[in-house]
Amino acid sequence: MLVNNLNRYFLQNLMFLSKRLQSTQVSSNHYDIIVAGGGMVGTTLACTLGKNPKFADKKILLLESSKKSQWRLPETYSNRVSALNAATVDLLKDIDAWKHISGARFGPVKRMQVWDASSEAAITFENDGFEEPVAYIVENDLLLDAVRNELQNVNTVEVVYQAKVESCRPPREGEDEVNLGLENGTSYTCDLLLGCDGANSLVRKEMDFHHIACNYNQMGIVATLKLPEDSPNVVAWQRHLPDGGFLALLPLTQGFSSMVWSMNAKEAKRVASLSEDAFVDAINDALWKVQPRSGFVDQATQTFDNLIRFFNLPSTSMTQCPPKVLGCDIKSRAMFPLGIGHATNYVSKGVALVGDAAHRVHPLAGQGVNLGFGDVICLNKVLAEAVYAGSTLGNLQYLKNYETERQRFNVPMILVVHGLVQLYSTQFTPVVILRSLGLQATNALTPLKKFLMSQAAGLRSQQA
Repeated sequence: MLVNNLNRYFLQNLMFLSKRLQSTQVSSNHYDIIVAGGGMVGTTLACTLGKNPKFADKKILLLESSKKSQWRLPETYSNRVSALNAATVDLLKDIDAWKHISGARFGPVKRMQVWDASSEAAITFENDGFEEPVAYIVENDLLLDAVRNELQNVNTVEVVYQAKVESCRPPREGEDEVNLGLENGTSYTCDLLLGCDGANSLVRKEMDFHHIACNYNQMGIVATLKLPEDSPNVVAWQRHLPDGGFLALLPLTQGFSSMVWSMNAKEAKRVASLSEDAFVDAINDALWKVQPRSGFVDQATQTFDNLIRFFNLPSTSMTQCPPKVLGCDIKSRAMFPLGIGHATNYVSKGVALVGDAAHRVHPLAGQGVNLGFGDVICLNKVLAEAVYAGSTLGNLQYLKNYETERQRFNVPMILVVHGLVQLYSTQFTPVVILRSLGLQATNALTPLKKFLMSQAAGLRSQQA
């Protein structure tokens, strides 16, 4: 009898301790905010929230699927770069990450020139006085390292590497917590899950967000190019080619530019396999070669240019000539598929999609990563308002404010870029004439051009 009582007492205490341990484990694995995805946008979002005084008492967790590694700036340039607009640079300055970039290297773009190989109609973008850059070309690895350096100084943010999300579940009726499971068996709960896990977002799939996607059957070839060093390298060049693709040269520093070249997938594989000399020759042909043109197109563009000159408006005949490519770092060549994607909703209770998880766009306008950083700016503001009002972080009403504001900006931008991709994918003469005249007219109308520049700079989103 005594032995049975002792056994019963022992089992009761064991069960009590087990429940205490489970309770402690759940508590230690609960966070106010979990950011799933430690790429450029996800890491910047975690750092931005962590540095916001309104979140000083919040526990934030950043989950990154890759290993933790020590990165050092290499002598050669990376083949993956981003054209950062003014709003993105201001965000990086606000979290003290820009100093790590400006102290290393970046390419200021003082002018952008875009022209059509099927008509030579062109447009240029530059700020008044040629003083402030219209964009900044920064290597993706350098940007990510800069933000990670600042994140080390944020005590409210914990980072877990090699953390691959396997499952997540939204709050059930009567619950407020999101459940998250990793491949290694670790589980977490949080008040707000932020999906920053890219175009193939698992968070988006697991949370059952409706997503619209389209493959362009195009590939983007990237590489680092060697240019002449006898002139300042501050102009970004983009030529639309007859095959529906485009070739862009983005300035890095004196004598070096980053290239993005889009073309159909079959041709991309052939071009990417060329020898270095043949590859450089192909680039120079794409930049310089006079393409077959319709006489009707030439006559229409010349007549319109004469009309522009008559009214003393800016003419496309004042454009510069692109530099000749001298060489290419063969190791820097890489390819990636091009497509478009958009989630019809960015939020649900306790969950928000950010960056490529919510929207993916063709690189033609260089706006992809800037749209993601615009999401960061908006979400930081909206969540701060929720905390100030005493609301929960997963409150759908406030998250809807984020969705509305960002979709008002992102959707028109995505549709415009998609429209341009389709517009330049045909050589039908009436279409070539219309798009060429549109390019000339936009270049001539300074107020319209300034409006487009403000949109590309993210200023409307920042001021909203």
